[in-house]
Amino acid sequence: MRPLEIDGLVAMHRIKTYNTLSPKGLDRFERERYEVGQDIAHPDALLLRSHKLQEAEILESVTAIARAGAGVNNIPLAVCSERGIPVFNTPGANANAVKELVAAAMLLASRDIVGGIAFAQSQDATMSAQSMNALMEQEKKRFAGAELAGKTLGVVGLGAIGSLVARLGLDFGMEVVGFDPALSVEAAWRLPSEVQRMENVPSLFSRSDYVSLHLPVLDSTRELINAEMLTHFRPGSCLLNFAREEIVSTEAIVAALEAGQLRRYVADFPNPLLLGRTDTLLMPHIGASTAEAEENCAIMAANQLKAFLDHGNIRNSVNFPAIELERTTEYRITIANRNEPGMLSHILALIGEDGLNVADLLNKSVGDIAYNIIDLDEVPQESLLSKIRSLEGVINLRLIQGTPDSL
Repeated sequence: MRPLEIDGLVAMHRIKTYNTLSPKGLDRFERERYEVGQDIAHPDALLLRSHKLQEAEILESVTAIARAGAGVNNIPLAVCSERGIPVFNTPGANANAVKELVAAAMLLASRDIVGGIAFAQSQDATMSAQSMNALMEQEKKRFAGAELAGKTLGVVGLGAIGSLVARLGLDFGMEVVGFDPALSVEAAWRLPSEVQRMENVPSLFSRSDYVSLHLPVLDSTRELINAEMLTHFRPGSCLLNFAREEIVSTEAIVAALEAGQLRRYVADFPNPLLLGRTDTLLMPHIGASTAEAEENCAIMAANQLKAFLDHGNIRNSVNFPAIELERTTEYRITIANRNEPGMLSHILALIGEDGLNVADLLNKSVGDIAYNIIDLDEVPQESLLSKIRSLEGVINLRLIQGTPDSL
């Protein structure tokens, strides 16, 4: 679209960044239309990774926040929703990176590969090659294990990552069972038909030799893996957690390991209670730590911010509905309001009273939030915008101007 010009100057969008973000993502913001950096005084949007965002950092000028990653527990969602600020994440952008680490984790858990490597590295370098070979042959049985083929993999959470892990299990020659109480149509299409859907989590646990968790942290999932739930696990099974630490009770995991209910616990979240144990493998939260994943997340987050700032469209928001409307006019208003009956009719009545024609509109809601995109044939006056903003239930309003690419 042609940038909006005010008094001959191009109107700039200001993006404040936190953390180090991939240049390939930041390059998505054209320099003639976007000001991007960590020292932006009055940002229109925030772009971050792991930074723990405080409410005081969300200034009045902020209209959107994008997290280059899947989890948004570092962002005060309730505050953002109350102020009508959509929060974007990047589901699936790091899915392959996590899947590959889960593959490594399953292989490491199937045999004592880590112990075998440590044993080999600990030998005296002055030993002769012949003696070393003889020692390795003598001791290798200490590190034997079992193959993954023929075992059963249970996947809890069948979204972007979980569906890839399910396919991975099939590629390993495993039987795969899965559970997801909120499986979307899109996720169902991604899921291999060979994956058996389970009706509940306990039944999945009782069937599985390996269980891989791929769930967000919600009130319903916090400490989902607790002492009672662990009694449903097949004795001697292996639990892999590359989702979130809060999904498991660490105390319950230790007790299950001590009792032999779990043979091994592999997680991307070290905890002091688990250190020094030979039946745990702990990694320093490296599931998405690949150059490709960081690039993918940054690019997706940048594209989502651009779609919102330029057109008011919303993709992959965790607190707003998914909504996109192709531009047909130069003048668009977007309105966030409380999801209450009659709101849209009140807004349209005010527009009609002002003599403006609505060229196109789209309205969607999720939970307590409703969001409207309204295209007008003429520019709305500030007096009209003020009337809409003053309606009880309206949270915020944006006016977006510029020539759509299609014209």
